[in-house]
Amino acid sequence: MSSAGLDLTAPHHDGSERHVSTLAPELGDTVTVWLRVPHADPAQRVWVRTVRDGEPRYVAAEVDRATPHEAWWRADVVAHNPVVNYRFLLDGGHSGYRVVNGTGQHARTVSDAADFRISAHPPPPSWLADTTFYEVFPDRFASSGATRQWPDWARVSRWDDPLDTNGRTAVYQAYGGDLPGLRSRLDHVVSLGAGGLYLTPFFPARSSHRYDADTFDRVDPLLGGDEALVDLVRACHERGVKVLGDLTINHVGAGHDWFRAAQSDAASTEAGFFWFRDHPDDYECWFDIPSLPKLDMRDPELRRRLLDGPDSVTGRWLGPPFDLDGWRVDVANMAGRLGAIDVNADAARAMRATIAAVRPDAYLVAEHSYDASRDLDGDGWHGTMNYQAFTRPVWCWLSGGDELGFLGDPLPLPRIDGQATARSFRELFAGQPWRSTVSGFNLLGSHDTTRFRTVCGSAERQVAGAGLLFTFPGVPMVFAGDEVGLTGVDGDGARQPMPWDESRWDTDVLDAYRRLGALRRRSRALRHGGLRWVHACDDVLVFLRESRDERVLVQVSRAEHRPVALDVATLDGEVGETLFGSGEVRRTADTVILPATGAGVHVWELETRSKEGRDRG
Repeated sequence: MSSAGLDLTAPHHDGSERHVSTLAPELGDTVTVWLRVPHADPAQRVWVRTVRDGEPRYVAAEVDRATPHEAWWRADVVAHNPVVNYRFLLDGGHSGYRVVNGTGQHARTVSDAADFRISAHPPPPSWLADTTFYEVFPDRFASSGATRQWPDWARVSRWDDPLDTNGRTAVYQAYGGDLPGLRSRLDHVVSLGAGGLYLTPFFPARSSHRYDADTFDRVDPLLGGDEALVDLVRACHERGVKVLGDLTINHVGAGHDWFRAAQSDAASTEAGFFWFRDHPDDYECWFDIPSLPKLDMRDPELRRRLLDGPDSVTGRWLGPPFDLDGWRVDVANMAGRLGAIDVNADAARAMRATIAAVRPDAYLVAEHSYDASRDLDGDGWHGTMNYQAFTRPVWCWLSGGDELGFLGDPLPLPRIDGQATARSFRELFAGQPWRSTVSGFNLLGSHDTTRFRTVCGSAERQVAGAGLLFTFPGVPMVFAGDEVGLTGVDGDGARQPMPWDESRWDTDVLDAYRRLGALRRRSRALRHGGLRWVHACDDVLVFLRESRDERVLVQVSRAEHRPVALDVATLDGEVGETLFGSGEVRRTADTVILPATGAGVHVWELETRSKEGRDRG
């Protein structure tokens, strides 16, 4: 691993509280940053290079303190611009001239793309880092048994009927889950340690997924109507659980009030909301699906109704009586983009401004299936669903061997080793601000993907994946049913109703999810700490999570492997209490040898040895 710069012999910095004095500076504030340089390859001089008004500036760093293993260099950086890029320059030691950025150490010229970043934009809500989210697809989670008046499109199924996995017809299969049913099952949600509930759309539509909204003015009566949402949010808030809605600003359904008005009159206000090539039946739509006409986010009246201010769709549902705690935005990466036109950032900033005015502590997270780095400057989305930076590397490492695709990729996912997985994490995280990384959803799967149990192929590997989910930087998000071992291929095959017959549950997996969720809730290092790689090889990953007051050592493995021996001095700590897992740690005078058993996760408290380490970490 040393050749990759992903171990404890390499200089280290990340955007967490142990290396940056404040994660929420205002414009003009001075921010202190620290770089850790091991004595094994010392630096004689260190600078911080920032980019100020487009031009590099250099600040000399000085040694702040030292431990038996490393020196901590410090420098002050001014948040002169809303987003400040910075990197460290090192001179001396075995490697001579070096650059340290988000991808590690380089003895060559590198681009600014992976520089560290300080954001002076308003920070994400303070509650976010302490929250795990639970995703519910309302039609498939729980039913109150209430009698509903079913629309013509619905093909009603009983709770245990098999799924229709034909993409053309599956969207019409309705099982009758509703919001009162969900409210009756909140004990299960809370038992997982979840402090947040993410609901896929609740607006009336012509499908069970409801991403083809007919209106944004009310809750679908099939889900219990407006009062059911009010009651659900109130019950969640009484339990300390936040609630996110799901809003599509890229498109609506062909039955939407606005689109019907637009089609009926080419001179109508609403006609300007859409991209008509030849009115009324030739128009832009999402993925060429006629039932999903695309919105033209340049239109001022559309923005007023959808994005801007307390009376917009964005604002209205955040206030009384609904009191949502934020929005997940569907296909946010596509919103406002068509050919040469790109107003995506304007739309994100408009939603963020409305949130700030109506509910300043609300959360705004974007669905983004690919590289989100150019959309995360800090003044729009707080974060994204980390499909690219988390889900994909985990799938590639923990895949059970079946040839599975990933969100439309025409090739099956490659199966990679632990070293490539660690590099992928590091490179993908480096492309976006640390604050955005830790404010995004980490997920093993969702209503749009194959179930993770199917991806990994075993309960043991699923628990290994859950170990990464709950111990990695970011906001864990669990798709309802994963915790009991549900399986299914692709989105349609993964949307089965939650089986409330507990005899059908994988209770060992459920217990692991509950214990990992509880561990994250009580460990500040897992919620607020940085990420420092210790070891990676074919079948095992080892890393540290370090906050100012706690250090945690994590080992995740996909199979039996050679034991990992760690130097106690380099680790600067003794492996203490086992927080999760049951493998035995062996100790010699100078080393600790971690368990080499099969797939699973182990977490230990790390007891810092040096006084200097205790003062800072």
